[in-house]
Amino acid sequence: MPLTLEWILVTEGKEERISDQPNSFTITLNGYRLFPVEQMIEIKRHKETDQIGFGKITKLTWSNNQTVCYYRLISLNSVN
Repeated sequence: MPLTLEWILVTEGKEERISDQPNSFTITLNGYRLFPVEQMIEIKRHKETDQIGFGKITKLTWSNNQTVCYYRLISLNSVN
């Protein structure tokens, strides 16, 4: 099983808000990826752009060659 270790979460604008939890989101990524859980990591919209803030990964699930990542946005650099 190929596995990629990640230290930055790049969303490409595909994140979905979890409505019943404040500042919480989920994103489905292709492939199996491992992120540090419950640690502050950079959140970026695109790989080449500046970070939009910091967050904490709260849960990861792997299946069917996809990673579902649940995270909470801790700090936001700007509203745009």
